[in-house]
Amino acid sequence: MKTYIALLRGINVSGQKKIKMVDLKVMFESLGFKSVITYIQSGNVVFKSGKYDPILIGDTIKQGILKTFGYEVPVLVLTRETLVSIDEENPFLKRIANGEIEEKKMYFTLLSDPPDAAAVRELTAAFFGEEEFVITNKVVYFFAAHGYGRTKLHNNFFEKKLKCSATTRNLKTVIKLLELSNLS
Repeated sequence: MKTYIALLRGINVSGQKKIKMVDLKVMFESLGFKSVITYIQSGNVVFKSGKYDPILIGDTIKQGILKTFGYEVPVLVLTRETLVSIDEENPFLKRIANGEIEEKKMYFTLLSDPPDAAAVRELTAAFFGEEEFVITNKVVYFFAAHGYGRTKLHNNFFEKKLKCSATTRNLKTVIKLLELSNLS
């Protein structure tokens, strides 16, 4: 069995699409997934599966959520190895380590598909003040200089500009998901 991380977008935000994590865990288990661990209320699930296609696994989870809870929820499924790679390739790591960038202002906007190349060029050439980002085919590494709650470069911004579905997690959550996925 392989370890995966499912990232659900838009649940339990401002009272929308409420799903209790205990109920989500039961649903995952009913779909045949093993060693299911949920982390915080925003829809992070670590689990094992004998299936090996993250897209098909994501579709199964999406249909399970619709059937069980009645919500259409975007689901991004990553292998543990993919999340390790994303974390290790963070271009801001050295600046975080030397204290130049605060950890709590580091975000990962994880992309469902490779972004539109023309949009990447356009965004990369634009100036966004103190906020910085690096766009790859899998993730936008984003330093929110004044905090995520105050930025205009939020998840919806990157989805619209890059023309692909995305979900954002902070560095603390990514690190915790890596720890949990190492235990499962």
